[in-house]
Amino acid sequence: MTATQILILIAAYFGVLILISHFTGKNDNNVDFFKAGKKSPWYVVAFGMVGASLSGVTFISVPGWVESSQFSYLQVVFGYMFGYFVVAYVLLPIYYRLNVTSIYEYLLDRFGVVSHKTGAFFFFVSRVLGAAFRLFLVAIVLQQFVFDEWHVPFEITVVISILLIWIYTNKGGIKTIVWTDTLQTLFMIVSVCLSIYFINKAIGWSFSEFLASEDFKEYSKVIFTDSFLDRTHFIKSFLGGMFITISMTGLDQDMMQKNLTCKTLKDAQKNMVSFSFVLVFVTALFMALGALLFIYSKANDITIPLMDGSPKTDLLFPEIALNSGLGLTVAVTFMLGLIAAAYSSADSALTSLTTSYCVDFLDIENRPIELQKKLRKKVHIIMSIVLVLVIIIFKHVLNKNVIDSLLTVAGYTYGPLLGLFAFGIFTKFKINDKLVWIVALCSVIITAIIGNIPSENLGGYVVGYELLPINGLLTFLGLILIRSKKG
Repeated sequence: MTATQILILIAAYFGVLILISHFTGKNDNNVDFFKAGKKSPWYVVAFGMVGASLSGVTFISVPGWVESSQFSYLQVVFGYMFGYFVVAYVLLPIYYRLNVTSIYEYLLDRFGVVSHKTGAFFFFVSRVLGAAFRLFLVAIVLQQFVFDEWHVPFEITVVISILLIWIYTNKGGIKTIVWTDTLQTLFMIVSVCLSIYFINKAIGWSFSEFLASEDFKEYSKVIFTDSFLDRTHFIKSFLGGMFITISMTGLDQDMMQKNLTCKTLKDAQKNMVSFSFVLVFVTALFMALGALLFIYSKANDITIPLMDGSPKTDLLFPEIALNSGLGLTVAVTFMLGLIAAAYSSADSALTSLTTSYCVDFLDIENRPIELQKKLRKKVHIIMSIVLVLVIIIFKHVLNKNVIDSLLTVAGYTYGPLLGLFAFGIFTKFKINDKLVWIVALCSVIITAIIGNIPSENLGGYVVGYELLPINGLLTFLGLILIRSKKG
């Protein structure tokens, strides 16, 4: 597939999204932008959330991770599933009872202004980094397979990517995203299924023959219980995954904003539970695709693509789809899936960052009516610029597998949120609100120190995704130290 063909496909794809935004963004008001008028069908939200949760990171990075870690990531996903039930039956009832626009308004109601701002700040940092990770991944693919051919700098590629998102989210916000996410999820799932079908066909296998092959068995180990010291041990992965979901979904304005557009709490809970089952199945498909990619690359002497002189397994899927002679159908479906996966999470991230900043920091709902819309639009532009700058920085500092980097960073940035919400929900204590930011900062610093202790100093124990609950526990203990009296 040529660079010109890819560019035409991207233009057509965004033409469809802009058309959707035209119909969903007609009102162009803050109620629709922030809450979609609380009229979203739960099944539409559930299906769209699959794409937003998986994102471009899953689409490319999870298959690229299979060679080094086999199917160990599924252990984390099983933990995700349990975490979604906690979100559905512990957190969602609180958000609906308080009728919040930003979920961090709960911290204002429970503790005070400083806790509210601290929670919103950690979300802001978490979501900027998370969205930038995801967009960085799609930007490097576009750069490698499209814009390098035309000698377009990486920085311009990033600006174009963010500009396209801004165009179709500028008016409708979350109301537009609920519907565009549905289309994007469909494209992504169709893409991975067709890729599996055509690669198997090229090898001469049916899908069942692929699953039964000895080649597949080399990659398909799911449960790792050999050594608790290893970071991929089942218990560590499962618990890490559970807390990642509670934090990165239940305590994340981006993911919760979609759920809060449902008409009722019951609808939102149905959305969350059904979504959790679908996510496990779809992630397993991606893992199977990853094994197939490495089998196919070895059979056809396809080398791992280089980025800045180093092998980058994240680029194996695009290399095979676009350059290995599998045909135009595979190339087209890959690009559609990639674009859909990347932008289904990035567009909602931009909208949620705008929402949180407007509500949590600017108190937009108490501003004069005539200024609210103008303020929201200015913030939307500023958030776009912030994402551009962070993605460009990643180009020069990121050297690990993207999904591994994303989950590692989550352990640092979502920990204080986990501790704050847990303390608020499971205790009746009041706290010295002015000291909350100090507790949160100290928790992150201590967690960072723990995460960087060499394994040989811990008897061979490798710290993994359990950093997140450790961080949350440290925050919880710190809040106990600054408690004042029972409510």
